[in-house]
Amino acid sequence: MNRFVEQLTGADGADLSGPLAGLGNASPGLHFELASGENPASFTQQYTDVASEKDARIKIAHGTTTLAFKFREGVLVATDSRATMGNIISSQSVKKVIEINPYLLGTMAGGAADCSFWERVLGMECRLYELRNRKRISVAAA
Repeated sequence: MNRFVEQLTGADGADLSGPLAGLGNASPGLHFELASGENPASFTQQYTDVASEKDARIKIAHGTTTLAFKFREGVLVATDSRATMGNIISSQSVKKVIEINPYLLGTMAGGAADCSFWERVLGMECRLYELRNRKRISVAAA
């Protein structure tokens, strides 16, 4: 078992007390540092909460976050789950990790309709390749 998994599961004998105690094995022993000050949220808002983003001293990055990690036991793919329409959050439960075929995963960002269309096209092209060549398509070819 790798070190990261041991830390998350408490298998390394780590002290599971602290700020996240009571969350069980979901996040044992993890601790995140926050911005200094009595209330980090209000500190950040005074520099970002303005009518026009151009006027803000701290520019907040916008966009989808996608992460993928390859390790000996397999891969881990993660994304955020928010969908927006302009400045409005339209959904907080969007599935952005998509299965192209049983061996290929993709992530989507941008217009959901466009992503869904190209996901179907790519899945269909991968299947056609398998039927024509009697072997799976490579990740590079996909």
